[in-house]
Amino acid sequence: MERDAPQWLEVGDGAERRRIAYLSQEGAGAPVVWLGGFCSDMRATKANALAQWATETGRAFLRFDYAGHGESGSDFGRWTLSHWLEDALAVVTARCGQRPILVGSSMGGWIALLAARRLLGTPLAPAGMVLIAPAVDFTEELMWAQMPEAIRQTILTEGAWLRPSEYSPEPTPITRALIEDGRKLLMFGGEIRTGCPVHILQGMRDPDVPWRHALRLVEHLSGDPVVLTLVKDGDHRLSGADDIRRLQAAVAGLATAP
Repeated sequence: MERDAPQWLEVGDGAERRRIAYLSQEGAGAPVVWLGGFCSDMRATKANALAQWATETGRAFLRFDYAGHGESGSDFGRWTLSHWLEDALAVVTARCGQRPILVGSSMGGWIALLAARRLLGTPLAPAGMVLIAPAVDFTEELMWAQMPEAIRQTILTEGAWLRPSEYSPEPTPITRALIEDGRKLLMFGGEIRTGCPVHILQGMRDPDVPWRHALRLVEHLSGDPVVLTLVKDGDHRLSGADDIRRLQAAVAGLATAP
């Protein structure tokens, strides 16, 4: 089956000007916007499953690749969380004509919450959010705090450490810029406000984002209606057939809510 060709959006200024690839499906209702994970891309399993759901139900669906991800370029180590948040906000602003439903996976969950904070009080404030294994503050909590001192010193002195990946044959550069930029965007420690209903899907056998991390997020979302679904045998990806059905049902529940 031939893949749909992406459209392109220019983001940033000067030396940080970049082209972001995105795919947009027309449809009714609040547009569903997919925010992928760290090193993932907009054609991954869960994104494709939501695209199929959107086609079958006539819903608007939007997905994109952050700078350095997928079809938006290969220079991954050049970019940080602030750039990827800027990419997300640019795509939402350019392509959403009404309040979106943000669906964030892993790092995309953190970016969805950061985007909601920026959009709160505007015509594009999220109408709902579905977060899959949301990796809030992961650069500090799930990377830096867990790293041996030798790896920290490599990052500080050499500017990057090449981390072996379980999901790719190529190692992932963890840069000093990524860690330091992440510290500017930390959310734990104060109330996190989205202004909309939130549904969290979390595997209890997730080796990357522990399920207690999701419980901590629920505690910080003290002013929003939150549903937390814990999948007892679920891993980080939550891409099995049952997981996909849970995801589609969670998005459908928000998309059809009054």
